[in-house]
Amino acid sequence: MGHRVLVVEDEEDIAFPLVRTLEREGYEVGWVDTGQKALAELEGRPADVVILDLGLPDVDGLEVCRRAREAGFDGAIMIVTARAGELDRVVGLDYGADDYLSKPFGLAELQARVRALLRRTAGAREPAPVDGVLRIDVAARRVYSGEDEVPLTGKEFDVLSILAANRDKVVSRGRLMADVWDENWYGSTKTLDVTIGRLRQKLESQGVSDRVVAVRGVGFRLEGASPES
Repeated sequence: MGHRVLVVEDEEDIAFPLVRTLEREGYEVGWVDTGQKALAELEGRPADVVILDLGLPDVDGLEVCRRAREAGFDGAIMIVTARAGELDRVVGLDYGADDYLSKPFGLAELQARVRALLRRTAGAREPAPVDGVLRIDVAARRVYSGEDEVPLTGKEFDVLSILAANRDKVVSRGRLMADVWDENWYGSTKTLDVTIGRLRQKLESQGVSDRVVAVRGVGFRLEGASPES
């Protein structure tokens, strides 16, 4: 399901085009016409973006903004209003709004601002990778230590992927050789030891907290404090 947008606007001739436009963009859209309904809606069904008119019939939009923030709402709030004064703009931002759009406005501009708010809030909500934590993107065949990529060869990546999929469990040398090289591989098993050695060196040089541990006579195990995500 796409992002959810809540339109808080008491004038139907403004609200209906907004709702239709946003729905055509693929958003899930809710509409309420009073401040109290908006606060109740946010309590029950949080939104990613709130498009908030200031001139509501029951509660001023600034008060709705303030109460929503005090209640813990962390989505984006865009105020739309016929009040064009700089003071109103400053007060709105002080009350917790993220953007401010004066009426009349074009629907294309509003759509662009909604997209920008979604990008901004998504970035703020996503936790930054932690340095030293091993992260494996299997689909892209890439490995990271926090935000830094660890450059691995194809065989090194395959070995690490198998070990990570069996974290804290011993994977036998035979299985690694069969899965990574080929079950009909007739070369020396020292090839595995060389690959493991290079893999260890690369992970350690990037500060990865996880370690590839050898279990004598059996195989290898990936262990560490932080689970791969």
